[in-house]
Amino acid sequence: MRFDSQRVAAQEDIEDDSEEATPSEEEDPDTDSESCEEDSGTEKKKAYLNLIKSFESRSAAATPAAKRRRLSNGTAEEVVAYEKNGNDEEENDDEEDSEEDSDEEGSDEDEDGDDVADDAQGDDIDHMDEEDDDVEEPILVDDDDEDEELDTTDPFETHFARPDPKETELRLEAIQSDKWATSKSRANDTRQIFTLPRTDATRDFSPPELIKTPQQLKLKKRLADINTKPFDTVQQTLAPLLFNYHDTLFCERTPQNGEALRRLASVHVINHVLKTRDRVLKNNEKLARLARRKEEAGEMTVDDDDDDDDSTFRDQGYNRPKVLILLPTRQSCARMVDAICAVYQPEQQENRKRFDEAYVDKNATIAADRPADFRDLFEGNDDDMFRLGLKFTRKTIKFFSQFYNSDIIIASPLGLRIAMGSEDTLATSLAASKRKNSKPKTDFDFLSSIEVVLLDQTDALLMQNWEHVEHIFSHLNLLPRDNHDYDISRLRSWYLDDRAKFYRQTIVLSAVHTPALAELFRRFCHNVAGRVRVQAGEYKGVVGRIGVRGVKQTFSRFDVAAIDAEPDARFDYFIKAVVPMMIAKTRGSSSGSTAANRSSGVLVYIPSYLDFVRVRNWFATSVAVANVSFGAISEYASVSEASRAMSHFLTGRHRVLLYSERAHHFRRHQINGVRTVILYGLPENPVFYTEITGGFLARSQRSQKLEPGQGAVRAMFSQYDAFRLERIVGSASVSQMLRSRSDTFVFEEDRAF
Repeated sequence: MRFDSQRVAAQEDIEDDSEEATPSEEEDPDTDSESCEEDSGTEKKKAYLNLIKSFESRSAAATPAAKRRRLSNGTAEEVVAYEKNGNDEEENDDEEDSEEDSDEEGSDEDEDGDDVADDAQGDDIDHMDEEDDDVEEPILVDDDDEDEELDTTDPFETHFARPDPKETELRLEAIQSDKWATSKSRANDTRQIFTLPRTDATRDFSPPELIKTPQQLKLKKRLADINTKPFDTVQQTLAPLLFNYHDTLFCERTPQNGEALRRLASVHVINHVLKTRDRVLKNNEKLARLARRKEEAGEMTVDDDDDDDDSTFRDQGYNRPKVLILLPTRQSCARMVDAICAVYQPEQQENRKRFDEAYVDKNATIAADRPADFRDLFEGNDDDMFRLGLKFTRKTIKFFSQFYNSDIIIASPLGLRIAMGSEDTLATSLAASKRKNSKPKTDFDFLSSIEVVLLDQTDALLMQNWEHVEHIFSHLNLLPRDNHDYDISRLRSWYLDDRAKFYRQTIVLSAVHTPALAELFRRFCHNVAGRVRVQAGEYKGVVGRIGVRGVKQTFSRFDVAAIDAEPDARFDYFIKAVVPMMIAKTRGSSSGSTAANRSSGVLVYIPSYLDFVRVRNWFATSVAVANVSFGAISEYASVSEASRAMSHFLTGRHRVLLYSERAHHFRRHQINGVRTVILYGLPENPVFYTEITGGFLARSQRSQKLEPGQGAVRAMFSQYDAFRLERIVGSASVSQMLRSRSDTFVFEEDRAF
């Protein structure tokens, strides 16, 4: 933390003034008798001077401290602009802000929710270590928003504010009984699979119509005025699902449509935040009017016609944070923040310079010859440990706000997991050892009132520690363990009934659909509005378009009785059916260098790290492959280890190279000398299949390590690989390959036989 001598000196002056202005409680009693004998004029003069000093000390403790903070986080020009704008607005806004902000949901005095492991993190650039003592300006309440009856066309009203009690109860019963109805539809070349709680209403369900412009949405006036550009095809497909609060799994995210998806998601989450906060402010005004009327009537009962029902004022959760966004890297966080600022257009962005310094790295560029998805993910600051609170006020977005004072929390799974704390983590234990109480402290109450969860670039999150994501979801919408100064009379009824998880919306944007995502939705997504999966209408496949002529691609199916037996069945098939073929290819090293070179170059691609370790250990200990030299490259291999393994593989010193999927995801190694590719499992991303088969084999051909038509690909799959198989071989072939009596299928160029 930076030492500010001017701030310390100013604080000492304030304390000195306060001591002079306040009489000591331990003064000698004789002093009182002596003071009574003084001249009355002197007493009045002293009282006047003390009053002036008291005013000065209060002013020094309030305004200068906030302005000094901006001086330490921004340029001199920014401070001058702030002071100029602030002085013009102080007289008009201070009285209104102090009245409206006093009753806003959440407490600005709770400063313990951001990070329980800060002591162990040292110089944490994401930590807000100063008190959040700025005078908050409330979100602008639209002047044209009238207190009307329930707008049944606004999904926010029907889902959160005033849901239909009877229909909601029926849906809750269906969810708790695990009774779901499925409906399928098509829109803009995509398949939409709806899964809804089974009730009479959902039996007649029809998919929402496409939304072509923002004007068709129920947006806050400020957002509607800013965002007027018509939606593109992807946004038209996704907008009705997001704004109707369906749990949404979108499986067609690409680097090309990523910006459009971020902008649409930003409009949705900000619209939700603004509506939630404005509802609180309006109800504050209503309650204040009712209180004044009761006071004017001498505390007599106000007529029932003038008093609103108690449910009208139930507009809050336990805490202020309403939106949680999980992202893979700091650069993706910076892009999401840019999208939020673009659709909201705040007049001021507090701590923005600090944010840019911590999250934006313009010097970290990636060569243009790398794949587009790799550059989209890793270009810029690729740090995967961060968390950020965003606080929205009338004209400002404040960065690095405390979690309990934030409207939106943006974090990586690792960063948020550390912030939550865990008794079995080293960081939390170290933090606890530095406190007087040695017990580790965990805090996840700031997740108790999350109403919208957004995961972007989820396919990249799958390559990180997915257990962190599951841990976070398991702690969403739990009853808070501590009282964070919430008003129980203002809590929504479904918070009191511990049913908040049934109203939370989950949005997942991913390049692929995986069993892990399906399991996440099955376990944690129980939205009364139902859930929907959006994927391509038909996959064309990449198996016939790898860019290398004459390469035979053989797919071998092995049958499995149950999914829990799949890893063992895969390993047995590999050592009994695939390894003998591989050994036959690697024989003949004693017949000369030319024969040895032709028989080497077997790359074994392994998606799961657990399978990678199992196969690597088997190669190291099994007698069957004792004469087969091998190397290994995993995500944990250093640069020198990976380079050495690739060099030995190229020269033929290693006949076999084991290669993990995460190593390819994070490094995209350019491996030369590959003649045969064995896929121990199909890759999740079809782009990986093209890069590993066509890319590596074509590289060997260009370097004259492989003659045309001599390369080969062997892939293993089971019936549980249907998602991966469809993306690789295409929708037209996947059904036959899973159900056919034959277990071997060969593809070459654009022909299958």
